[in-house]
This record gives sequence, structure tokens and C-alpha cells, in this order.
Amino acid sequence: MKRYLQILFSASILIFTSCEDKENSNKREPENQTESTVTTPEPAKTKQAPNNQKKEDQWVNIDGPLITQKELIPFLTEYGKENPEDRVRIITRFGDIEVLLYKDTPLHRANFIYLVKLGYFDNTFFHRVAQNFVVQGGNSDNTDTPRKRTKIGSYLIPSEFEAGHRHTRGAFSAAKYAEQNVSKASSPYEFFIVQSARGAHHLDNDHTVFGRITRGMEVVDEIAKQDVGEGEWPNLNIHIKMEIIE
Repeated sequence: MKRYLQILFSASILIFTSCEDKENSNKREPENQTESTVTTPEPAKTKQAPNNQKKEDQWVNIDGPLITQKELIPFLTEYGKENPEDRVRIITRFGDIEVLLYKDTPLHRANFIYLVKLGYFDNTFFHRVAQNFVVQGGNSDNTDTPRKRTKIGSYLIPSEFEAGHRHTRGAFSAAKYAEQNVSKASSPYEFFIVQSARGAHHLDNDHTVFGRITRGMEVVDEIAKQDVGEGEWPNLNIHIKMEIIE
């Protein structure tokens, strides 16, 4: 189990290794890898709970089919028709962040609503913080996160660049795999919010922007100020809970 978690966390840290920010070489591109595609030469160390607090893995019963790549587009297309919601609230200890998901990125919107309703994001973290660049969420070092991913499925969402949304401040965008991803397909599980006032336009047409923050950018700014350690992982975990805004 320890080796399995090491591989998972190595994958999370590789989120940003394939392409550097052209404005600042210390700020790398938000990307995501799972253990099936990890090519890191050295696994990261398992993270420990802050302040000697015991981590509590909160198993969520995933009530849904195992999604395969072959069935992904028909599944999300139908799910999107039956679930038209486009507003989500992200709850953190710093306050709430409200997100409007774009209907002209239908696969990404449907996938995100699906995961919110399943409870996937609950008990995940904002696990990577890069001040004046982005904050990224949807992963954790709790054992329930890889379990939930296994129950939901291993798949990629086709890019939806044709919608034309750009990485301005407050853009809500999808992380993607760093390796063997010439189509620039999105990870279904991890997202990032552009925090920089200048935006992050070198990511345009490289990551799919599928929403924007409508309320709570001051919360994003507060998250961006937090002290971080290896891999820009916050020293104190920033837990996430999500809900649909009716």
C-alpha cells in the first residue's frame, strides 16, 4: 500500500513537468498523470498529515457505471442532456468559490457535474498552489481518492478548444496528462483556477477552459498565499467539498 501511494503522489507532482511557463520558468504547466502513465525516475515521498493529525479517509460509495473511453462521449452526451446544471460551489476553510460551467464545452461540463454529484471531489484538496499562476484541485493523499477513481473509470475527455475560452484571471480549466497526449485531452479528475492578474495565456489551446469563477476570487487569492512544500503542495491541507448550486 505504501508503494501504491508513493506512485500516486509522484503522479500528482508530475502535473506540471512537461512545459514551463514562458513568463516565469519557475511556474510550470498544470498537468495530471495517473499511475498507469507515470514515467518519473524517482517516486515522491508519501505526504504526512499536518500537525500530527490523523488522516481520516472518508469512503464514498460511488453509485454509477464504470466509464470506458469507448463509451465516454455517448455517456457524457446523454448525461449532459439529463443534468443541465452549470453552477457549482467549492467549499473550503477560507470560504466558498462559485463556478459557472460553460455549456459550449458540454463534455467537460457534464463530466464535472457527474463527479460533483457522485461526491468524488469531497475530501480531495487544493493540492498544488503556485502563487501568481494557478491553484489546482481534485487530488489528495487519502486512500479513498484512488479508490473512487478506480470505481469511476480511467478515461480522458477530448479537448473542447473550439469554444474559444481563454486563460484569463478566474478561468476554470482542466488539467491534462503530461506524457503521450498529443491530442491534449483532459484529465477528468483535476482542475485549476487561474489566479494571476495577467492570466496564463500560454495555456490557451493547450488546456480546455470550461468555466469561470463568478464569486470568491478573494478565496482563491488567499489559497494562493499559503505556504507550500515539495511539489508546491500546501503544508496544511486545503480540503474541498463541492455542491451543485440550485
